Amino acid sequence: LDTSSVTDVVIQNCYPCIETSHHCRETDPIKVVEMAGAENQALHAVCDSWCMASIQTLSDTQRRILARWALACAERVVPLYDSDEAGRRVIQEAVARTRAFGEGKADTADQIRKRFAAGKAAKSAGTAAGASAARSVAQAASVAHMGAHALGAAAYAVKAVDLACEDEPKASAAEIRWQVQQLGDRQRMALRELPLLGTDLSGPLGPGLLCTGILGATIRAIQAELG
Repeated sequence: LDTSSVTDVVIQNCYPCIETSHHCRETDPIKVVEMAGAENQALHAVCDSWCMASIQTLSDTQRRILARWALACAERVVPLYDSDEAGRRVIQEAVARTRAFGEGKADTADQIRKRFAAGKAAKSAGTAAGASAARSVAQAASVAHMGAHALGAAAYAVKAVDLACEDEPKASAAEIRWQVQQLGDRQRMALRELPLLGTDLSGPLGPGLLCTGILGATIRAIQAELG
């Protein structure tokens, strides 16, 4: 197998999907290797090392710190998630796992493997606001994989608020202010290490869905506040 072709597949498909509930890019290293027609364990390292080289990943300690803030943002809108009991259970379990990760009580690899559950639950939401709330939880859960997803969690939370409060034009701005106010010094420092939205291709902050509409406006506002 031509190693360069595997690398191309990894680069094109491996970094986290810009919207966790959509598999517009493959995120499972095993599937990436299968796409390249390989069964060589050494090729798994190609994918893992490529992801870890991204400046959007941050350290494990930073990701745990940011997971706490991302979850705080997401939990604010969880009540907007309107689905059946099975869907609500998925969201509750994702919240619990993310909280445990943020507190240093959960294994990083396990959290990474299960990070897409809440995003899939968004499909069963009865409203657009509910779907955005689920995606906020999914982004928070994905912080274990890449720290940049913390901004995705904040952005989807604001989108959920905006959709649920269409008659309150200042609701989204108020939510962003609340999110920024919750940031501790270490969380601010970690977020400042991330690239500006749309300037780096190696993760969820690359050009794509998170750059558009209220999602992009929210992330840009938060990054502007961070200086």
